Amino acid sequence: MKAVLMEGFGGVEVLKVGEVDKPTPKENEVLIKVYATSINRPDLVQREGKYPPPPGDSEILGLEVAGVVEELGAGVTGWKVGDRVVSLVGGGGYAEYAVAYANHLMPIPETVSFEEAACICESYITAFLNVFMIGGLEDGQTAILHGGGGGVNTAAIQLCKALTPNAKLIVTASPEKLERVKELGADLVINFRETPDFSEAVKEFTNKKGVDVILDHVGAKYLAPNMNSLGYKGRLVVIGVISGIKAELNLALMMVKRQQIIGSVLRSRPVSEKGEIAAEFVRRAMPKFADRTIVPIIEKVFPIDQVVEAHRMMEEDKHFGKIVLKIAQ
Repeated sequence: MKAVLMEGFGGVEVLKVGEVDKPTPKENEVLIKVYATSINRPDLVQREGKYPPPPGDSEILGLEVAGVVEELGAGVTGWKVGDRVVSLVGGGGYAEYAVAYANHLMPIPETVSFEEAACICESYITAFLNVFMIGGLEDGQTAILHGGGGGVNTAAIQLCKALTPNAKLIVTASPEKLERVKELGADLVINFRETPDFSEAVKEFTNKKGVDVILDHVGAKYLAPNMNSLGYKGRLVVIGVISGIKAELNLALMMVKRQQIIGSVLRSRPVSEKGEIAAEFVRRAMPKFADRTIVPIIEKVFPIDQVVEAHRMMEEDKHFGKIVLKIAQ
């Protein structure tokens, strides 16, 4: 089968399209003929040699697939060959065929294309897990969503508007993405280059009450302003550390305000746990895709042979929404 391979670790120059053996599904797994996948920032980190796949998962890049069930492994029930499905995978998405655990599969609604479906798992499930299942955002509360314009951020905004329409959303974004973030439904957009300490703007917007939930992928640089922006019993959910891993924390303030700091990753969670997350996402969020309340935002679709250009676009951070890699024609 055709797949994106790596000649060592490094920049985009290590990527090439080649031929490898088609995988075989094991017990409780299915083989999926992949029509589309998407480019995610962890793919770039893995390409650089800093984010290995979980033990036993494919070394091929790609954390999600959209396609059709090709073969069932032993013990699989509830699915049949030909079903249109989308799934998280521990690796292997950049290929014509990939294996996935049966309990991670989600049906693709008839109204959703393969390219749109390829955007759902990594970004929308990450946003859903951390904003709602972990962060516990409720309708009428206020949230800060960092990284305006990225895949997880746009997914989080759309999910919040669909599931908690009365929630107030504060988003940090680069200057060139401010207007598009506003159009997507943010109530306050902060230019993070002009206002690196956004906490004063947050206090003014919330009448000094602070926010209930913060979704953060920045890490060390944002710890202090994040904590200053959190209100009483607020929850900071950290899903990335691009600015570093060490920062000072005012423990007394956190104790008095009964705040929580929660670290979260998706890829390395146990198989059963990811299955439970997928099931809850299907129950609460997937109907919003089926009726087109949520339509994944796609910056561009690249054919598999242009994977280098797709990675370059992600590195330049000029995209809005998702970058999709089309596998099957």
